Amino acid sequence: MYRIKEKDVFRISVCCFFIFLFSGIALASERLSVISSVANLRDGAGSKYNVLWQVEKYHPFLVINKKKDWCEVKDFEGDTAWVHESLLGKTDTVISIKSKCNVRAKPDQSSDIVLRVERGVPFKVLARKGDWINIEHADGEVGWIFKNLVW
Repeated sequence: MYRIKEKDVFRISVCCFFIFLFSGIALASERLSVISSVANLRDGAGSKYNVLWQVEKYHPFLVINKKKDWCEVKDFEGDTAWVHESLLGKTDTVISIKSKCNVRAKPDQSSDIVLRVERGVPFKVLARKGDWINIEHADGEVGWIFKNLVW
């Protein structure tokens, strides 16, 4: 019969602790975005639950919990809800967090404004250059936005 020594128990306990800790961090830090044209956000993990609100394509979320095919997500305002995982993907996206954000033709403060957006408009990230992000809206509009204006 094999006996586990006290120091072996300690080592196993430490390993289990770190596995548990890091698996939770990986899940909590997973950032996904909506890949369908519209997604329903619900108050529970299932289609029988009430729809709380809807979001459009490219809306980013942090995944905070998973239950079967459903993800509990948190948005840029700290609101939480459930969404079916088939509506989410790993596309790099951002969302405007200020009112009247200027989207410019080039990554330069003096460049022409091609679009002005309100808070809560999601975009797909095409590229990053210093403090600027090249973005595309779901309707095809493209431009550059300063990184402090998005989440």
